[in-house]
Order: sequence, then structure tokens, then C-alpha cells
Amino acid sequence: MDLLAKIKAKNPLIYNITNDVVANFSANGLLAIGASPVMANALQEAEDFAKHADAVILNVGTLTKDQAEAMLVAGQTANKKGIPVILDPVAIGVTPFRTNVIYDILSTIDVAAIRGNAGEIAFLSDGSDEVKGTDSLIGENDPHVAAEVAQKYQTVVMSTGKTDVVTDGHHVTLCRNGSAMLPYITGTGCLLTAVSGAFISVAKDVYRASVKAVAGYGIAAEIAREKAAGSGSFIPAFLDQLYLLEDQTIADDSALEEFTLKEKTKHG
Repeated sequence: MDLLAKIKAKNPLIYNITNDVVANFSANGLLAIGASPVMANALQEAEDFAKHADAVILNVGTLTKDQAEAMLVAGQTANKKGIPVILDPVAIGVTPFRTNVIYDILSTIDVAAIRGNAGEIAFLSDGSDEVKGTDSLIGENDPHVAAEVAQKYQTVVMSTGKTDVVTDGHHVTLCRNGSAMLPYITGTGCLLTAVSGAFISVAKDVYRASVKAVAGYGIAAEIAREKAAGSGSFIPAFLDQLYLLEDQTIADDSALEEFTLKEKTKHG
């Protein structure tokens, strides 16, 4: 699947209801890979934008009541039109308000994929109280936890950490591409959510498209880190590498491993 070539040819419209902190970065990252971003949070526009989108991104980072209502309208509209919805459950568990909104989304909208850090995904699995903010306190990114969430919500899960986990609940791919610089830049996880939406929008297989998105994103970060002196210069270098990224580079440089899930026993 030459998904980057398809993105550049189709220029898919990616409708983002997203947080104030990352809107500019996410829009520029989407433009870099050839997608067309729309960043609009108003309830009054949600149905119209969702109808014409190729993917809808719901990111709860700086959530408001009106924005939450817009997300529900956009997601439900997208479902009616067969448009994929990608959820980023930023800092789930930190407050009852955002946690309840995320559960409302998951109970009323069919999401094609969920992209979160290991702590956020763990919370979706069992209500863990280890999520204190936008960064995960969980050291390990457990593929079994991600798979449980994927099965629970019948979706694809991208659980990001030192090693990223992508799973549809039955198949699991570990991705070891990436850079230790990414956590030092605000919004890199949120941009990955948006980028994954662009990949999913031009693919038939959401799981494989998500793997390619995560790997390609990590490869761009690796190359950018070689060119950057620090976090400040990393941002333009990273956007450059997203712009320059090619399908062949993803095929050649992906550090992927298929992971076999352990079957649960009656006692475990």
C-alpha cells in the first residue's frame, strides 16, 4: 500500500476538532504529508464539515462543553457517511468531565482507531488511576492491554511509548521507530493522531494503515533528530522530514515486529 502517494494524490480533507495547544502544529504536519486540514471546533459547523471530510479527528486536549457537543455531532455524522473517526483521549482520567465525554464518544460513535499514550490506553482498559496528565506514568506499553482495549471497543488501537503498539485486538505490531526527542515537543502525539487519520482515510485496512502511519512518523522523527541541535530546531526539521517522507522509506526503514498475544486462562 503506497499510502503516502495516495494522500498526496487525493489531498484528503482531515477535519480536526482538536485542542488549542496543538492546532497549528497538527495543521502544518498534515499539510506536510499532503493532506488538507480543517481545524474547527464550533458546534454549528460540526455536521457540515464532517459530511465533507475524509476523516474526522476528535482530540479532547482542551475540552469545553460546546466542543464536546461538536465532537458527538461530528462523529455521529461521520458514522452515517462511512467516514473514519479517530479518537485521541488526551489525559483521560484526570477529571470526571473529560473522562465522561470520552466514554460518551465511545458509547455513541464507532471509532475506526484510538491513538493514545500507554497510560491513556491503560485507563481505557481498566480505569487505572495512573494517568495524571498528558504524559503517561506507565513505564511499559503492554500489548495485551492495548489489545484488550481494541477488543472492548471493536477498533484499532495505537498505544505510543518507547515502543509503540498497534493492534486490532487480534493482531499486534510493535514499532521501534521514533526519537527520544518527541516527548520534549508539545503535541507530537496529537499530530500522530491526525497523521494516522490521513493514512486511514485513503486505505481499506485500518490496522495496516495505522502501522504505516506510526512507523513513518517515527522514521521522520529519527531523521529529524540527526539534523536538529535540540528541541527548538527539531520542530522545523521534523516537519521537513514529514514533507520529504516517501512510501519506499517507510518500507525500507520500518522497525516492526509481529507480536503474538498470550491466550487468557480461566484463572488469569
